Amino acid sequence: MEWPIKKISELTEVISGGTPKTDTSEYWSDDIFWITPADMGKMQGIYASDTRRKISSLGLSKSSAKLIPENSVILSTRAPIGHLAINTVPMATNQGCRGLVSKGAIVTKYLFYFLLCNIDLLNTLGTGTTFKELSKTALGKVKVPIPSINEQKRIVAILDEVFADIEQVRAKTEQNLKNARELFESYLQQVFSQRGDGWVTSKLKDITSKIGSGATPRGGRAAYKEEGISLIRSLNIHDRTFREKNLAFIDDEQAGKLSNVVVESGDVLLNITGASVARCAVVPDSFLPARVNQHVSIIRPNQSVLNSEFLSFILTSKHYKDQLLGIGEAGATRQAITKSQIETFEVDYPNSLEEQTRLLSKLHELEEQTKNVQANYNKKLEFLDELKKSILQKAFSGELTKTSDNKTKQGALA
Repeated sequence: MEWPIKKISELTEVISGGTPKTDTSEYWSDDIFWITPADMGKMQGIYASDTRRKISSLGLSKSSAKLIPENSVILSTRAPIGHLAINTVPMATNQGCRGLVSKGAIVTKYLFYFLLCNIDLLNTLGTGTTFKELSKTALGKVKVPIPSINEQKRIVAILDEVFADIEQVRAKTEQNLKNARELFESYLQQVFSQRGDGWVTSKLKDITSKIGSGATPRGGRAAYKEEGISLIRSLNIHDRTFREKNLAFIDDEQAGKLSNVVVESGDVLLNITGASVARCAVVPDSFLPARVNQHVSIIRPNQSVLNSEFLSFILTSKHYKDQLLGIGEAGATRQAITKSQIETFEVDYPNSLEEQTRLLSKLHELEEQTKNVQANYNKKLEFLDELKKSILQKAFSGELTKTSDNKTKQGALA
């Protein structure tokens, strides 16, 4: 039997948010919970019972927001569209969210799951140039299949049970993924914190032929080209990994003005400013010729003394990473590492290139094994996400029964 279809505007009262025009201390107190898209993005679980800020009754009266009764669905409708929560206490919200209060024909959690199933649809309904916003009118026109209240409750009960099982598997998988990462990092830490016979200590300036950062061409991003010479930025540098995504390019004239920061084969690149400070990798030859901008420093080791890849492992091991982060966080105005600090940074390494090569071989082997394990766990996490989508789609097409879904769940989570 096909279920009746009704619009959200028929099923719920849609309550919009708002913010007082003047942000005064009188408007903010411990009176009323105040939820925002940012709060919802950090939530664990689906229920909202507390908020970072609270608004006073006076502040609420000075805004266009209204109090959203408890056990309503709260949906972020801009920046971004699609965060969802069910509030366990009355709340108000800013203009980035809307509350959906059931008029009685729809179970709150059934509506929550329906919206969760249709996040992509909600985003296609958003409009705007700077950022998309889902209007009250567009949201109100969204059509919802409405079985009886008892059937809605049955569907919710099945989804609760299945999703709880899925979340248990997800938590275990995420822990296994974390353990795989930590196992490799532990071995890396062991290699560089327990130096053996034949190891020496040097300042980087004494074992390198170049240390220096670049600049951004005049005009910034607007001056980048579709092709040409690579301009490597901090977003391309991750620990022992170079990411091609969003790689910028400059022309010969622009590159000529950065002739003092030509990237050569085997150069170790270190992020020296911002949130990504201390990330480090060897640039692959396939991205040469290249230059770096002012957020990335070139460290060019003397290959007769220190292998480039070995240096990248040194600088990304916890022992040295923590030191670099400590230097970066000590910056006067922002996270930053200066050229002189890099030059005087001390590292330990085997004096023998043969020993460096031997250790590198072990590190590469274990890292590759770790990546394979991580890839398998990440695939499982992706599968769990797809499984949730599939079950939600069944729920709102009338195909979900406890018997059939138990078979699906048992087979998928085995």
